[in-house]
Amino acid sequence: MSTETGGSAYAPADTDTEIAAIHAVVGAVAQAQASEDVDRFAALFRADALWTTGHGKRLYGQPAIAEFTARVLPGSALKDRVTYAVEHILFLRPDVATVKVRQRYYTDDGDLDSEGAPLYVMTEENGRWMLTANQNTPVIAG
Repeated sequence: MSTETGGSAYAPADTDTEIAAIHAVVGAVAQAQASEDVDRFAALFRADALWTTGHGKRLYGQPAIAEFTARVLPGSALKDRVTYAVEHILFLRPDVATVKVRQRYYTDDGDLDSEGAPLYVMTEENGRWMLTANQNTPVIAG
């Protein structure tokens, strides 16, 4: 899967460094989910972040995201069964990017089970890219 930036006129001066940092955040989401580390997952969000789950639950603020995640992540069997890949990055400003992610969920046998298509709006806060407004969307086959 290749990453594209859409040739945005709003891209930061050092686009390659910022793209690598955004990829690192998406990788940290995957690692936190795989290790069922609620605190590490919640730390990726801005304090006032918005998150809409794949089932439409709207969460406002890092504490609500952490509380929800603590209820659903441990024991969810995501370890080694889900992959995350950045598909597209569009910089809206040098410090604001929309990031399209491809999630792939696998069965215990390694077969593709389902997919997700999250959209992350990320902001750079004091040199660190943070999840700010996010929508997790399942892909419906057919």
